[in-house]
Amino acid sequence: MSDYRAPLEEITFALETVGGLRDWDSLPGFEEAGEDIALAVLEECGKMASEVIAPTNRTGDTEGAKLTSDGVVTPAAFKPVFEAYREGGWNTLASDPDFGGQGLPATLAIAVTEMITSANMAFSLCPLLTAGAIEAIAAHGSDEIKAKYLPKMVSFEWTGAMNLTEPSAGSDVGALKAKAEKQADGTYLIKGQKIFITWGDHDQAENVVHLVLARLPGAPEGTRGISMFLVPKYMVNEDGSLGARNDVRVVSLEHKLGIHSSPTCVMSFGDHDACIGYIVGEENKGMRNMFTMMNHARIGVGLEGVAVAERAYQHAVAYARDRVQSAAIGAKSRDSVTIIHHPDVRRLLLTSRALTEAARAIIYRNVWAVDRAHHAADVETRRLAQGEADLLTPISKAWSTDIGVEVSSLALQVFGGMGFIEETGAAQFYRDSRIAPIYEGTNGIQALDLVGRKLNADGGEHWHALIAEMRSFVGGLDRAMAGSKTTLGEGVDALANAAETLFANGFEGIVDTAGAATPYLKLFGTVLGGYLLARQAVAAERRLASGDGNPGFLKAKITTATFFIEQLLPPAIALLGPIKAGATQLMAMDEADFARG
Repeated sequence: MSDYRAPLEEITFALETVGGLRDWDSLPGFEEAGEDIALAVLEECGKMASEVIAPTNRTGDTEGAKLTSDGVVTPAAFKPVFEAYREGGWNTLASDPDFGGQGLPATLAIAVTEMITSANMAFSLCPLLTAGAIEAIAAHGSDEIKAKYLPKMVSFEWTGAMNLTEPSAGSDVGALKAKAEKQADGTYLIKGQKIFITWGDHDQAENVVHLVLARLPGAPEGTRGISMFLVPKYMVNEDGSLGARNDVRVVSLEHKLGIHSSPTCVMSFGDHDACIGYIVGEENKGMRNMFTMMNHARIGVGLEGVAVAERAYQHAVAYARDRVQSAAIGAKSRDSVTIIHHPDVRRLLLTSRALTEAARAIIYRNVWAVDRAHHAADVETRRLAQGEADLLTPISKAWSTDIGVEVSSLALQVFGGMGFIEETGAAQFYRDSRIAPIYEGTNGIQALDLVGRKLNADGGEHWHALIAEMRSFVGGLDRAMAGSKTTLGEGVDALANAAETLFANGFEGIVDTAGAATPYLKLFGTVLGGYLLARQAVAAERRLASGDGNPGFLKAKITTATFFIEQLLPPAIALLGPIKAGATQLMAMDEADFARG
């Protein structure tokens, strides 16, 4: 397998052009987050990701996690990875200083997370879920719970896990059956089983802190009657030391398509009627509280698409530069050349690169909006930033994870038949990427969230603002990107037309809106990606003119943006037809008509 090299130049450029890097220190609380600090953090993380974490990706996949009589055992190579991550304080970057965090921008932390995820996606899921649990506890937990659990979680001595899914309650969380019963001392007894619990147990941390959704006696039906509880693997004494083992156990590990070194557990709570939990937030408000964690995780899962795509792309480029096969098309010599000289291989690689860079830009812009929503000085700026962050989150999650699967498939194609052979490593990226469109609400659910909630928020104010921003930018395009002005403008118009069709003109029923949701999200992500790449190309053009930066890198940015807009955007614009058609064809067959034989 080829080595992973953290793309520091690309990441830094994306942070500067769409991630607000040069404006971070203007926000209250981020005064120390200057460019020099950010670049030093990125460089140091790049070294760790490339030299310490990346070599464990393949070995972790082949060895996998195992369930023994002593609990879950992870690959031996993970011990130095956990130690390096913990000792470097990487989990503390964006956490609250009151609990041992560094209080740096989440946008910087997401760039760091990208490199770690590219290096080893299976490992990265553990800090991702821990960070989400930290955010949920910090937002909704009592002062006592925060003081007892957050410092150890921020330091990564303890890790976190999210427990929603049950055998009979997957995407329909409201159907869960896990129970909670309040005790005289204010604690709760938890009883039930959860499935698909990522990093639900392992041997790399002293304690695992579970956030569990359960239902109290007499609670309302559906999601309105769900509460959230903190359930530790080991009880925590008043002095902060670990006490007795809680009544929590791993029933089994799932045998998965990919991410083999990430233990995905079936968890059982209260087999002996002694599982103690602590409520987080108010009773029957658990689903709302869990969304704090889930929204964090949804952006993080979207980043997994970017990270695996980047790793798969690098792997494919290395192979294409090394693999010799066939003469170059049109060349007088019949000598064989490396396959990177063949036009179709270049198409695969450039498509992979363009999609990856567009998805990265969307994620970074999304998280920069989150930073502004939490830290901007005035209320109105925070409100508008939160609206943008909410609008972009389902796009970040769904569009980017679809890109992760597509790029890992394209990268495998570059290898030809060798890509289908496990020893080359190309198949692992494809296998690992495939879970991301399913995680944290399937991509179909993200599309429904986009058209059902996010477009309607504040009367459509936020998508209207984004359309206006894009139209203003397109109107000023000239020089190197002038040739893409018409196509990008058509894309923006199609996006606006689709939204107006969905809501201003309206469909006769919700079924039509649901039928149009996924193609609309794809159109939105592709237009937004093209717009952000065009912005980067304009910035690259300015730097070329001023002699500031690496000319080869900057020219490649312009080429990539042009390719994306001229070759990848038009098929997305064509989705306007299916969006307007709604669900007519989708609902034409009876249920029985789908059966074969």
